[in-house]
Amino acid sequence: MTYAKLEADAVRTALETLDGWSLREDGLAIVKAYKFASFAEAFGFMAECALAAEKLNHHPEWSNVYSRVKICLTTHDSQGITERDILLAKAMEKAAAGRGN
Repeated sequence: MTYAKLEADAVRTALETLDGWSLREDGLAIVKAYKFASFAEAFGFMAECALAAEKLNHHPEWSNVYSRVKICLTTHDSQGITERDILLAKAMEKAAAGRGN
């Protein structure tokens, strides 16, 4: 299933509601780097995000090194940012809350 790519204005508006998220240079993804107090905090965050990603059937590009998690969200089939990317970013913000990031 292909999802509608968001217009640039819609992406900018959504980014205003997402703390620390930014547009990737090419404009085709949103990105954020999280820093947690420990590896366990980072891993717990990733585990919670994995559950949200499964529910949305939308999976992040991410990497983890000790207490840092870098995330890139895009919808490959749509060749850009869709509402699913924004929904997953919001779920990630919720998962990060209270984890000492």
